[in-house]
Amino acid sequence: MRESFFNCCSVPSGEEVPLRSRRTANMASHHSSQIPNDKRFLIFFDFDETIVDETSDDVVVQASPGQHLPAWLKDTYQPGRYNEYMQRVLAYLAEQGVTENDIRNVMEKIPATPGMLTLFQFLRTRPPQDFEIVLVSDANTFFIESWLRRVGARQLFHRIFANPSTFNKDGRLVLRPFHTHGCLRCPENMCKQVIVRDYVTRRAQERGRPYQRVFYMGDGANDFCPALILGPKDVVFPRRDFPMHRHITEIHEAAPGEFKAITVPWASAEEVVQRLRKLVAE
Repeated sequence: MRESFFNCCSVPSGEEVPLRSRRTANMASHHSSQIPNDKRFLIFFDFDETIVDETSDDVVVQASPGQHLPAWLKDTYQPGRYNEYMQRVLAYLAEQGVTENDIRNVMEKIPATPGMLTLFQFLRTRPPQDFEIVLVSDANTFFIESWLRRVGARQLFHRIFANPSTFNKDGRLVLRPFHTHGCLRCPENMCKQVIVRDYVTRRAQERGRPYQRVFYMGDGANDFCPALILGPKDVVFPRRDFPMHRHITEIHEAAPGEFKAITVPWASAEEVVQRLRKLVAE
């Protein structure tokens, strides 16, 4: 896999990439060690507005009194520092008496994007050697796990990379940044290119060979960054007319040939199913 022409992404030497929350860390480590090495394809999913049809950070506000945040709190947001803003939002919700069950309930009600449950069913029914499935999201682990478990899709995912979140003794959901990095394109708490590059590199070493293809399904500007390092046999599935799709279109126009991966836009995930059927048959 080639490096991005931006050469934008790095993490401090020796930094450990966290997985999910502290309370599931041991289970996650054991689960990771059990990932089979015979998978043909690796597929990455974003979460907000890719798997689910809304942004979970916005939805959690529905658990607050009056289902809105005060103006003074919204005014504390600073570009590139959304993770810090959400830490303040979650602290405010706890102060208003919002409980773990309240938050879980609103997360579980988020609708899937069109065709996504069909795509999950397709992945469930594929031969076991086909797909290794990974989720990479700037949402937090509690939101993601709550939704996946509600729809019965948690076991599809071999790994989940997201901002760690745990409830403290006072019942507050405490959010932490995923990592630090040097990418000027991405928010300071997460660069998905770092995560994807490091995961693919590590798994290739563990497997002793690369995957036949890498797939990436997303929607946002932060999904464009990891797509830059995919090669000409790999496939990106940007949600049609969302920021990821627009960035890919712009780079094709500004620097033809620079973006290497095959691009397959989608409005319904059923379109992704149709393309995957063809690709895995090749």
